[in-house]
Amino acid sequence: MANSERIALFIDGANLYATAKTLGFDVDYKKLLKEFQSRGRLIRAFYYTALVEDQEYSSIRPLIDWLDYNGFAVVTKPTKEFVDSLGRRKVKGNMDIELAVNAMEMAGVIDHMVLFSGDGDFRSLVEAVQRRGVRVSVVSTVTTHPPMVADELRRQADEFIDLVNLIQKVGRDQNERLDRPQRAASERRPIPVGPASHPLDDPEDDH
Repeated sequence: MANSERIALFIDGANLYATAKTLGFDVDYKKLLKEFQSRGRLIRAFYYTALVEDQEYSSIRPLIDWLDYNGFAVVTKPTKEFVDSLGRRKVKGNMDIELAVNAMEMAGVIDHMVLFSGDGDFRSLVEAVQRRGVRVSVVSTVTTHPPMVADELRRQADEFIDLVNLIQKVGRDQNERLDRPQRAASERRPIPVGPASHPLDDPEDDH
């Protein structure tokens, strides 16, 4: 990879969190930023997540604040509550549109898009960005059962990077004392994981 290559990161926060947890490690976002800065000219690093705004304290808020002050462009929106057909309360917070809009806006000024998500809904976006002359790498994993990345997304990407191969470079050292934002992320509730699930989405809506 040429050092002059212009790179932008697009991180589906909930999807990356779920994938890392399934693989048994925590992401060190400072290391992640440094890793991709070493691969080229990092133009922008977007991080997308939905927030439950009516909660007095959100466990992810310290992480969001840390990212915001440390080189990431954080994109958030409030979750939506609804009741499903069985009368169960559900919370939904999908960031696909926000990510897609930013990716299309950036396509004219970058050479390489790195998408941290396994969601098959992004296949059409990847194809559209590629038509603009941008190379696309997808970061997820196929080592889990079932794989965390949708097959159609992996096939569309110019390059697939298995998150397993990045653990040594972007994983948090378990011997280090947890700082507040990293601890907050690790204390989030367990997520029921599917190939492209979002913790705030109804799994039935994913595919």
